[in-house]
Amino acid sequence: MSSSPIRTVEDLDSAGLIGKRDRAALEEVTSRYAVALTPAVAALIDRTDAADPIARQFVPDAAELVVTAEERADPIGDHAHSPVEGIVHRYPDRVLLKAVHVCPVYCRFCFRREMVGPQGLGTLDVGGMKAAFDYIRDHREIWEVILTGGDPLVLSARRLTAILSELAAIDHVKIVRFHSRVPVVDPERIDAALIAAIKASGKTVYIALHANHPRELTDGARAACGRLVDAGIVMVSQSVLLRGVNDDPAVLGELMKAFVETRVKPYYLHHPDLAPGTSHFRLTIEEGQQIVAALRGRISGLCQPTYILDIPGGHGKAVISEQAIHEIGQGCYSVSDYRGGQHRYPPAD
Repeated sequence: MSSSPIRTVEDLDSAGLIGKRDRAALEEVTSRYAVALTPAVAALIDRTDAADPIARQFVPDAAELVVTAEERADPIGDHAHSPVEGIVHRYPDRVLLKAVHVCPVYCRFCFRREMVGPQGLGTLDVGGMKAAFDYIRDHREIWEVILTGGDPLVLSARRLTAILSELAAIDHVKIVRFHSRVPVVDPERIDAALIAAIKASGKTVYIALHANHPRELTDGARAACGRLVDAGIVMVSQSVLLRGVNDDPAVLGELMKAFVETRVKPYYLHHPDLAPGTSHFRLTIEEGQQIVAALRGRISGLCQPTYILDIPGGHGKAVISEQAIHEIGQGCYSVSDYRGGQHRYPPAD
């Protein structure tokens, strides 16, 4: 197995990951969207399984060339809420800080696929970072800064320390959150130097870990998360509900249990966004609601994620889990249990 990242069709071929895929179509896909698989990810892929859920997330597919009418380059409306380069201020008390637009791996369903990668928006330069910090400093309502991109944990410990040191000097910022796949896709990167950099702000730090299938929580990934949690960093999860990856209550439940076993609290389960060339990953909202409802009562409450939709156009998140309670009149309600049974509340005399 190669110890180098996989970035081209030739690399995919050498790693035995093309299979029966149309090579010409793959060349077209990779000319349009970034490709990268770390050795840790490549090692997880079952080459004998044409429907392998790890390969489906990371190996390009000709289906990505199909763009539907409802898809858009900026599906959740980042640009509409970007007052300065690198900042997205969609909600009053928090901002995204996108210091970098590269990742160690590129998800085939990425909602920022038009912005990330070698052909993407790049890394904020010194002037761009200064403008971003000035914006955060000038807006005292900002309580939380979320480092995303791109994957912020691809930055060096030195660069992260510099960013976090700037945030340390902004008193009204109390929480720093990182969105990352690194503990799963490159677990050895989570070393003492990187952990010290992550904590350099002196603020309360959270890491939202992105993983979509239980096989991603390898022993190495769990150990990396353990190093972070033992250092006092709180971890939560974010996953995307994906056709052919985790669109089964048993698989999704196993993923959520794996998070909890790893001391990562399940947080968000995203409905797939309307990114270009991703229709083959999308379920209907009704299908998603049924899958999420099937988790209730069957696995611990610790393992229940919040199923959400990012409303296209930049209007924010909406919880879309199926409602368990409906008003039936005169102050009474019908409540569904996890088996589908209906119960009156308050109970009839």
